[in-house]
Amino acid sequence: MRSRYSSVQIVIHWLVLVLVVFTYTTMDIKGAFARGSQVRELLTLTHYSLGFCVLFLMCVRVFVRAMYSTPPVKPAPPRWQHNLAVLTHMVIYLMFIGLPVLGILSKYYAGHDWTMFNIMMPKSVFPDMELQRQLKTVHMWLANTGYYLIGLHALAALWHHYRLRDNTLVRMLPGRK
Repeated sequence: MRSRYSSVQIVIHWLVLVLVVFTYTTMDIKGAFARGSQVRELLTLTHYSLGFCVLFLMCVRVFVRAMYSTPPVKPAPPRWQHNLAVLTHMVIYLMFIGLPVLGILSKYYAGHDWTMFNIMMPKSVFPDMELQRQLKTVHMWLANTGYYLIGLHALAALWHHYRLRDNTLVRMLPGRK
């Protein structure tokens, strides 16, 4: 059995991280620019486009994950840690698939023109502003929760590496044999 994730899994993992960082960054800095300004509009368009890229790569990631077995952690952790890791990864996968879906649905139900990758996207013929607000609220709540989940994930990897001295982190590092 392999001791590391496949090269494809490693590339997708780190590429998703970069996309998520840029996706969050676009929304975090857009508030510094005036409403209606070109920079703010560009950041918004970039946010939508990067979010879709995250959705696409996360779907690919689920498919690729099903193709490969997970390399074991050595030394093996207690069962509760393994179960917590599985649960955390499921939540991360659901979050970074669900966030873009919620964002897309929110824009769809707003009923006004919007673009992604500078392509006009479909809009509802029957806008539902209440549903749109609810979707946007859940999207924003999940996005804010994502900061903590990403931080927890990173801290757990470092804790495993430096405190427990197992191979949890090394399994996902690029270029290491």
